[in-house]
Amino acid sequence: MFTCLRTMASALRGAACIFAVGLGACAAAAAPVTVTDAAGRSVTIADASRIVSIGGAITEILYALGRSERIVAVDTTSIYPPQALATHPNVGYQRQVSAEGVLGMRPSLVLAIEGTGPKETVAVLESAAVPLVLVPDHFTGQGVVEKIRLIAQATGARKQGECLAAAVTSQLDQLARLRDQVAAPARVLFVLSMAGDRLLVAGNGTAADGIIRLAGGVNAITGYDGYKAVNDEAIIAAKPDAILVMSRGRQVLTADTVFAHPAFKMTPAAAQRRLIAFDGLYLLGFGPRTPAAAGDLARALYPTLPQAGAGPSATSGVSECGT
Repeated sequence: MFTCLRTMASALRGAACIFAVGLGACAAAAAPVTVTDAAGRSVTIADASRIVSIGGAITEILYALGRSERIVAVDTTSIYPPQALATHPNVGYQRQVSAEGVLGMRPSLVLAIEGTGPKETVAVLESAAVPLVLVPDHFTGQGVVEKIRLIAQATGARKQGECLAAAVTSQLDQLARLRDQVAAPARVLFVLSMAGDRLLVAGNGTAADGIIRLAGGVNAITGYDGYKAVNDEAIIAAKPDAILVMSRGRQVLTADTVFAHPAFKMTPAAAQRRLIAFDGLYLLGFGPRTPAAAGDLARALYPTLPQAGAGPSATSGVSECGT
């Protein structure tokens, strides 16, 4: 009799789930999965129907996997696709989120990019009842595929995840063939910001360093890791062939601004006024569009490369995976 009652209760819960929140959410809660996140923690997810997405690449991947309807909130870096930030509550910048703001969205799952902060917020989220998955952020082509597979596993989208991983892998192969045509790698200096005499540039282990390498270039700054302020002598000694910056609406650095600086005037890049600007998330997000971004950067660095019909595109194969 007790077995019968348990069976009836289970059936009633299933029916309630279907009528209350729809088949999609029921499927999300049907089969718990356990993943290993960037912190090495084993995280069990029983319900992926209400996701807070912290990190532009994570949000982009969720949309590509056809899981956008499960997102209940995003962070300020989730600017692609444009409707992500426009149509969802915003929990703030990924390095300055509050635990109260995240948990106040009543999520069943929090997906946060590695490096999300502050540490106090992450500690609270780790101790909360809601599963928190820290997604690895490795600045390589394989790192993008790793992100996709983990997010797909965590959200019950294995089939879509394998489709997307295969599409991105194919694009990375195309990118490698494009990169093979580069005879002499360009020395590229990524400038994060210029404020008076303070020049903040990218060293090793950064997203900028990763995208430069994927595009067949060489990071002109190799003496340190991360983003750091450098003096004029370091800029001159780096001898960059091109300057790479992010476009930020009205805040974009222009060739006039950069090459008016005494240090940049002394570089090979100044001779041809070679300043390249890309949207920040497209360039540094290391999401599904990264192979296309690296291809675009390669063609900007090396004008002799094929400019049309060669290399990966932002939508090739990707748009077919989210079903």
